[in-house]
Amino acid sequence: MELYFSKYEYQFMVLFKKVFLVYCFALTGAINCQPNISGNWQGIIQIDGQTIDKSALLYAEFIQKNGALEGKMRDEIFGSDLFAVKRFKGSISKNSLSFNQTIIEKQKQNTKTSWCLISGTLTYSDSTGYLTGSFKSSDCKRYSGKIILYKSNAQFSATEASPLSHSWVKLFLKDYNKGLNAPIIREIERKNFKFLPIYFETDKADLDSIYASFLFKMIRVVDGHSDLRIKVTGHTDADGSDEYNLELSKKRAETLINFFIQNGLSKDRIVIDFKGESLPVDTNATTDGKQRNRRVDFSFI
Repeated sequence: MELYFSKYEYQFMVLFKKVFLVYCFALTGAINCQPNISGNWQGIIQIDGQTIDKSALLYAEFIQKNGALEGKMRDEIFGSDLFAVKRFKGSISKNSLSFNQTIIEKQKQNTKTSWCLISGTLTYSDSTGYLTGSFKSSDCKRYSGKIILYKSNAQFSATEASPLSHSWVKLFLKDYNKGLNAPIIREIERKNFKFLPIYFETDKADLDSIYASFLFKMIRVVDGHSDLRIKVTGHTDADGSDEYNLELSKKRAETLINFFIQNGLSKDRIVIDFKGESLPVDTNATTDGKQRNRRVDFSFI
């Protein structure tokens, strides 16, 4: 299917592209805009042939200067105090980076553990916020696999002390396996989420299927924040008695709560409220006004 644009739409797109390139150049010093990788990252390093739950922990400190990249990486064995801090150099172009570990600066191992220098290529996804890719070793045979990292607020440690306890790993794997985005993207999604009311027919509490896509997006946002709950508030128009409308607004809120629970959201993440006809958003003197008042509203708490 071909798309046609008016003269003014085309001019707007051209102008937008020019503004974006100027903005990008101001941030990066290059026309080919690339993400700012600098900072601390954490995630896992999964060896080929092992399941993801057997992965080692990986912390990275990236220092990005134009197209060059350098820093340190820290490997840890889950549930132990074994670690290795390695220095690396690399490069970055657009959304992809390559690295080559050059030296092990500090390590702790046992008779069953040996640390290997690796090189690899990672790609940053703007939509998910993850750095993912593959690695291999030149000094250890049959040592290769994949890496998954996300931007972290944790301080990188080049000493024997670990930057974090290992309790974060199980939560990360759970979120990643559910297809959730990296924490930094989930926070942006939460801040930018636009609530929409769910409307109902007269004297009804049935959910129209047209709202399913929006509701699934809301579930995804709540599911991505362990400290976030959603408040569901039912409303009616002014037809009928106060007592009847209060009960109807409750049924409408319960309809949404049942939808959330049936689609994987835990009941303790949802708070119900119902106001009957007491909080209209429009006049009850017109048909359109009544339609806007027959609704369920949402908020994050």
